[in-house]
Amino acid sequence: MTSGLTILLIGFLLGMRHATDPDHVIAVSTIVSRERSVLKAGLIGVFWGCGHTLTIAVVGGAIILFGVVIPPRAGLTMEFSVGLMLILLGVLNLTGTMKWLSETHAHIHEHNHDLHFHWHSHSAVREHHGDSLRTPGWLGTPFARLGLFHALRPVLVGIVHGLAGSAAVALLVLSTIRQPRWALFYLLIFGIGTIAGMMLITAALALPLSFAGHRFAWLNRGLVVGSGLVSLCFGIFVCYDVGVVNGLFARRRHWTPS
Repeated sequence: MTSGLTILLIGFLLGMRHATDPDHVIAVSTIVSRERSVLKAGLIGVFWGCGHTLTIAVVGGAIILFGVVIPPRAGLTMEFSVGLMLILLGVLNLTGTMKWLSETHAHIHEHNHDLHFHWHSHSAVREHHGDSLRTPGWLGTPFARLGLFHALRPVLVGIVHGLAGSAAVALLVLSTIRQPRWALFYLLIFGIGTIAGMMLITAALALPLSFAGHRFAWLNRGLVVGSGLVSLCFGIFVCYDVGVVNGLFARRRHWTPS
């Protein structure tokens, strides 16, 4: 019993460490670079972790329970998708498209009576709420704080990251834990650790902006541009490493789940 709890504790700590992988931190930094609220930044980390854990659980569970083998081409393609995603996030930040999507297309209005989402132009006051879409009650609290677009974006990013790392995590579990039930439970604890780790990371990334507030606009601009450049460059490096060095686009492929 003690050894089992020790393994689960190690899984939680490894999940927290997994959140600190460079591609994970770079990706979320592009999302929280405009965020001045530590609480909202922490929520972004939680949503990323949920998306990541969902993929780890589904793909890892299939490997553990059904012995699914991921071929090298599929594994390299999943890792290549991470590079493409980093490039996209970097371009969106550098061009200001991220801000435009957040502020122009996804308006969220919080009223005393309810919270709703709608797409519109502000041409006439009487038509302002013409096409409002009511939000289910269980979505009210997190989306009122964060926003629909901001909530879905880290979830999707986390899912892509989970695809790239699920095989390595599942194979590591299989080499240590032979019982499928405990192996699946380990994946869940690992995912919880990843969520906790990313929540702390995103909150820490937002701290400088939270203290600076609106007084140092240059700091905000510097973080946005810096995170965009790092994401773009690292994404190009990942694509080159996966596509050329590891041979995704060649006949002979070299893939080791990591």
